[in-house]
Amino acid sequence: MTMDRRTFMNSLAVSAGAAFLPETEAIASTFPISCNQYSWITFYAREGKDWGANLDASLKEFASTGLKAYEPAFTDASEVGKLLPVLKKYQLVMPSVYVNSSLHKADEATKSIESVLAIADALKPADTKIIVTNPNPLQWGGSENKNDAELAEQAKNLDKLGAELKKRGMTLAYHTHDVELRAAAREFHHMLLATDPKNVSLCLDVHWVYRGSGNSQIALFDIVRLYGKRIVELHLRQSKNGIWQEAFSDGDIDYRRLVTTLKGLNVTPHLVLEQCLEKTSPKTMDAVAAHKQDLVYSSEMFRSWLK
Repeated sequence: MTMDRRTFMNSLAVSAGAAFLPETEAIASTFPISCNQYSWITFYAREGKDWGANLDASLKEFASTGLKAYEPAFTDASEVGKLLPVLKKYQLVMPSVYVNSSLHKADEATKSIESVLAIADALKPADTKIIVTNPNPLQWGGSENKNDAELAEQAKNLDKLGAELKKRGMTLAYHTHDVELRAAAREFHHMLLATDPKNVSLCLDVHWVYRGSGNSQIALFDIVRLYGKRIVELHLRQSKNGIWQEAFSDGDIDYRRLVTTLKGLNVTPHLVLEQCLEKTSPKTMDAVAAHKQDLVYSSEMFRSWLK
């Protein structure tokens, strides 16, 4: 019997998310709204300041917004110990972290996996549950894409890393920027189709998927349809007329539709604000004012998910 497109899409969506981790789904919905450090880096840079140069001062400002959870980025396990006491001082939790990885070459992947696992072990006192990683491209800002052998190697190592983190009670969430959406999104799709959903979940960076597919909500919601059951975390950003705004609000992406779609899948991901600035972004408020507004808007938008 010939399978039509609709039947194929539905069967692919089921297979892509069939083994989704229900325990992570349940945990994610109990986390407070978090915020990634990168948005703060961009606001500080605009003001000629260096986010994290003084961790105490930076996180004091972060906490002043009312945010209760923080998603930092780590490159080395030694960085974790420096952050933990400051988080405790300002009563901030760290449900998720972002880590760097290089997985498309076997020799680099071995070292990278060891580094991520060392970071994961250092995070035990923080009770962190989600490790987000965006495997490095061939060159940041470059135009060259990984070849098939490199994609196969990366998927194998991504699955291996996820399996090791699962042993530690953590979930690996695959993250992308726009580069993974090039060339028919072959890198994005292969990382999800060639890995076990028990080992690799998805951190959906909503705006990078939107931008990487040519500012397409059709592409964004097709991806949600295909892989929605694997989404354990959302990175939240909004634009107007394609330009990143200072605060999370109504704009190009229909977040109300996203909420409805994910609720229909019975998926309640961890929410992480990442409302970053680019050169053409408006300049009307500082980091604290913007993040206060982010928190108000997101609390209303996702109120049915929050405990």
